[in-house]
Amino acid sequence: MSGRVEGKVALVTGGAMGLGKADCLRLAEEGAKVVVTDIDLGKAQAVADAIGGHAFAQDVRDEARWQEIISEVERLHGRLDILVNNAGNVIFESIEDCSADNFRLHMAIHVEGTFFGCKYALPLMKASGGGSIINMASTAALMGYGTIVAYTAAKGAIRAMTKSIAMHCQDNNYGVRCNVLMPGGIETPMVQAVSGRPGKEEPVPEGVLPAMALGAPRDVANMILYLASDEARFLTGNEYPIDNGLNARPHH
Repeated sequence: MSGRVEGKVALVTGGAMGLGKADCLRLAEEGAKVVVTDIDLGKAQAVADAIGGHAFAQDVRDEARWQEIISEVERLHGRLDILVNNAGNVIFESIEDCSADNFRLHMAIHVEGTFFGCKYALPLMKASGGGSIINMASTAALMGYGTIVAYTAAKGAIRAMTKSIAMHCQDNNYGVRCNVLMPGGIETPMVQAVSGRPGKEEPVPEGVLPAMALGAPRDVANMILYLASDEARFLTGNEYPIDNGLNARPHH
């Protein structure tokens, strides 16, 4: 039996660690050829080597670099079927603490990075006969977190932009679907740092997890895989919290 994304070509930004790395591994496991980009080329190369893929250094804020990366994907594979806009950052600051520079930094990485990715990947995806764009937001786009104002604003923008891109692609019959994921707390280097245990990974148990537990990166990667596959042909313009019920839970 062939893999669920056999023969497809995927580009994952921020693919060197955390959620991005898990996405790369899972897509490759199911047959995709994966291009891994990250600001840390060494770590991206290690992921690419492990899955027989290619790695490129990329700062997603750099518009010209986006054009170069897409050209490289076309040169290597002649097509692009899956784009995962995963690269991100977070600085813990409230509306009163957040500097204009840090606000703009979040907007540049998350919002402009996702904008450039979709803008420059679309022509190649259209020429490839369609595909799947998966943008990474967060439960922060749905809920009020007072300590991360710039991050929540950026993720909210990605949520809205995804729907616009999805409708544009559908209205023009490009065969390109565009959806947005909203992970809650996942056991990643970013969450480890926030939890005051940088570099210290804690195992995530198997089976259904209790309320407020951290999920595993593969919990997000499995949803990426589904949305990237042809199984998800009827899904576009949608948002998917991956949060173990966090968004549904009343807070007293």
